Amino acid sequence: MATPDTTFLAALSSGETLVSDGATGTNLQAAGLAVGQAAEAWVLKKPEAILDLHRQFVDAGSDIILSCSFGGNKLCNDAWVREHAKEVNTQAAALARSVADEAGRRVFVGGSMGPTGKMLVPLGTLEPTEVEVAYAEQSAALEAGGVDFLILETFYDLVEAKAAIAGVKLASSLPLVCSFSYDRGERTMMGVSPETMASEVAPLGVVAIGANCGTTPEDMGLVLEQLAGRRTGLPLWIKPNAGLPTGTPPRYDISPVTMATHIARYTELGAQVVGGCCGNTPAHVAAIADLVKNGRV
Repeated sequence: MATPDTTFLAALSSGETLVSDGATGTNLQAAGLAVGQAAEAWVLKKPEAILDLHRQFVDAGSDIILSCSFGGNKLCNDAWVREHAKEVNTQAAALARSVADEAGRRVFVGGSMGPTGKMLVPLGTLEPTEVEVAYAEQSAALEAGGVDFLILETFYDLVEAKAAIAGVKLASSLPLVCSFSYDRGERTMMGVSPETMASEVAPLGVVAIGANCGTTPEDMGLVLEQLAGRRTGLPLWIKPNAGLPTGTPPRYDISPVTMATHIARYTELGAQVVGGCCGNTPAHVAAIADLVKNGRV
């Protein structure tokens, strides 16, 4: 892990703007992952592909790389991943850790945890206590693999997010980030606004809040304005898609230069951690890093 004087919390506290990585799933699809196949399966079956993608992001200038564990909780829809959840998470963290440690500079590793993809009661059958157990187990496995911090990303339901946060807190004292996906423009699929998310999540002991995935970079700017307007005092984490996907496999048309232009506006609005979600390649990250570190678009 990072040494005490270069911890993730210290970097956030300093006000430094950090560059996160780009997409995992869409880049692995470009490397041969079948559409619909769980990326997490490659953690054990094709670890060299995961290592290669992490290295590409580090070479592009990422200060943060996220483990390939987004869909690795024991409630996920993939039966194979559910069966191997603990091993997948520990190995995913260890793969990212090994790349960060070989980088020759400070690179933080975040343990990625996505939503279950299931509805909680009363809309569905999943109980909050089941969510707590699943995220306690996942966060413990990620911590065992060597991550510097944990992130709950692409969440859309406040009840699920709160249960997941509670579960993480039961098992780990690592810094925790929470990021929602506003795939209805300025609302999540469950109708949660950025202001509500900020007000409800900020007091729960997280170290940063934000948004990832969603729709367009323009919509992400509106979401960011609302998150910033809440003035929670927490750093803001922003990772937009490279536009809306078209075709199969999905194609994203926003160029690295255009993405960097959007990121420039996000940093002006107060985003402290910036990167890319679906469709963002190492070339996109390189353009973002050039902007953040050299002021060039």
